[in-house]
Amino acid sequence: MPIRTRRWNDPEEHGDGLRVLVCRYRPRGLPRGKETWEVWLKELGPSRELHADFYGKNGPPLTWPEYRRRYLREMELQRALIDSLAQRVAKGETVTLLCSSACTDPVHCHRALLEHLIEERLA
Repeated sequence: MPIRTRRWNDPEEHGDGLRVLVCRYRPRGLPRGKETWEVWLKELGPSRELHADFYGKNGPPLTWPEYRRRYLREMELQRALIDSLAQRVAKGETVTLLCSSACTDPVHCHRALLEHLIEERLA
């Protein structure tokens, strides 16, 4: 399936297709015009509240299962955006979901959850 997941600062690779930043926040210190993505869909990133809760800014950090549950619930409101990405993939276009440079564990990242949601729409 032509869905890839990477970090925004990973070097572009041949075949990345449409590179979509799926973070709530724009990368700090990156000048305009130096973006490594074609589209920024911040609505597909975790909400500000969920982001803060995951990193323990409002109490103990969330566990992965709780983060996953809350993120998936938030994405129920973003079906149209997810469907639009799924439609591109269904037409054979490669979509690369880009996340934060700080996200070093691709398994425990919202980009993996989002990839799964797109794949579900294709089934």
